[in-house]
Amino acid sequence: MIGVVNMDSSFFEGNRRKLYNAMKDNSAAVLFSGKAPKKLGDENYPFTPLRNFYYMTGLDRQNMIILMYKKGQVCETTAFIERYDEVKAKWVGAVMLPDEVRKISGIDNVSYIDEFNEVFASVMFNKRIENVYMDFENRDFEIWGDSMPLAEKIRRNYPYVDFINAHNIIAEFRMIKEDCEVEKIEKAIDITKKGIYAMMKNSRAGMMEYEIEAYFDFELKRSGVKDFAFKSIAARGINGTVLHYSDNNCKTKEGDLILFDVGAQWEYYNGDITRTFPVNGKFTERQKEIYNIVLEGQKKVIDAVKPGLEFKRLNEILKEHYACELKKIGLIKNDEEVNRYYFHSVSHMLGLETHDVGRYNEGLLQEGMVFTVEPGLYIPEEEIGIRIEDNVIVTKEGCRVLSKDIIRTADEIEDFMAGNEK
Repeated sequence: MIGVVNMDSSFFEGNRRKLYNAMKDNSAAVLFSGKAPKKLGDENYPFTPLRNFYYMTGLDRQNMIILMYKKGQVCETTAFIERYDEVKAKWVGAVMLPDEVRKISGIDNVSYIDEFNEVFASVMFNKRIENVYMDFENRDFEIWGDSMPLAEKIRRNYPYVDFINAHNIIAEFRMIKEDCEVEKIEKAIDITKKGIYAMMKNSRAGMMEYEIEAYFDFELKRSGVKDFAFKSIAARGINGTVLHYSDNNCKTKEGDLILFDVGAQWEYYNGDITRTFPVNGKFTERQKEIYNIVLEGQKKVIDAVKPGLEFKRLNEILKEHYACELKKIGLIKNDEEVNRYYFHSVSHMLGLETHDVGRYNEGLLQEGMVFTVEPGLYIPEEEIGIRIEDNVIVTKEGCRVLSKDIIRTADEIEDFMAGNEK
């Protein structure tokens, strides 16, 4: 672990400064924190802040807005928050107060949501705003966030303005992690490690997938984790050949492998680790053979990581390794057949989202990028699904494995599960 680096208001102030530097003159930017969607009746799903808003402010309450404007050398930000409601506070807790907003975010100007329209109109007119930056990230054509309705209203009232997608700009910033961000990811990984070890220690043939998974859940709760990085995958046998299997409701049996793709989230930063181990603590010879091919592939990919390498080259390295090794053991005859047993990419970005933002598939690796290395082989006819996933950060000359302390070799796993861990 690196030394603890506090994520104080200076981090968020620096992020806003980067956005200001990227904005055109005579421009405004509007970002929303989001709202918890309705679940049923008077119950909502748990709230989690929209990550670009959080990255710019450090604020994690719903129904917040920031308005930024840039005119010449003047750059100013205003945060809009809910007013304190004493009756509401008795039922669901108090809203964040202005002084707390200022301390966390470093934003001096704090107003209330019901004043937003008036302030926005004043900025548009008095600062002669020509461009409006908004977070238009939308991965589902049928779902609109808060940005689209406001954009339509702005278009009606100020038809001369140009809209620019702030998401693409902020995504580029988020691809390169600061020390304080890496510290949060390492904390999430360390807690994930505890959960994985608890599952290994308590795994027995005949247990349900969810029973073993429960040991992971307990360790995370005990460590103060408020949310998971994603829904845990607990997949025995043939279930491990389904990439995003998450029913976690099958009974294990003697001789099964079980694949756990899990992650803790710490202060909105995520770990994402996969380990595959024999439920009874002992690999069969065939399982170990396939496992070692996957592990060696992971090592080759990690060894190749360095600034300037094409991101897509990582997956090519793995597929070349598989083509060679799977022919040796008679599983395939032609290189193209690798796709039958390996059908995903070996890496994705990691940070404020488990599949973090950035158009990295089109570019080169850069120092400060954090991503997964997760080779897998999936052989349904043998009920073998193996994936080994670790998290790395690109350094000046190569990379550092952030999850290096989590055991991964077959021998280490067998020794650990037999109670012989060092």
